[in-house]
Amino acid sequence: MKILFALLIAAFVASPAIAQEQIIEFYDTPYDSTADPFVQLENAKTLASDGNKLILLDVGGEWCIWCHRLDDLFREHADLATYMKAHYVPVKINYSLENKNEKFLARYPKIGGYPHIFVLDAQGDLIHSQNTGDLEEGKGHSPEKVMTFLKKWAERKNTGI
Repeated sequence: MKILFALLIAAFVASPAIAQEQIIEFYDTPYDSTADPFVQLENAKTLASDGNKLILLDVGGEWCIWCHRLDDLFREHADLATYMKAHYVPVKINYSLENKNEKFLARYPKIGGYPHIFVLDAQGDLIHSQNTGDLEEGKGHSPEKVMTFLKKWAERKNTGI
């Protein structure tokens, strides 16, 4: 009995570490041309509702250098990634020659460049459409501009504005 109890304790203690290793950060997730964005959004709505978060649709593709630069920004600035996780459910929506996801993207304002961000509430309703060119600085995205953007919408959600 003591051995069984010890094994259960060991499994319980080890499981968070195993789970942590299996978590893929949103910035390490590729744009998937085979993913169904309608399913992605439904999953995000559940997570956002359960976590009292907003949804951030990141529209772009593996072909897009600025999309990778935005991922790099979150990879290099833990404060941004932490804030994103706390307040948003990020979803990468593919736009590529293989799959433009036109039917899905038709419900949102026209996109002028990539990546493009749509902020949605937990029910999936559009709150804001953001040209990420406005968040750029030099050959990348400005950590300060991106944090200001993330905080602006999260704070509005929290104040009900």
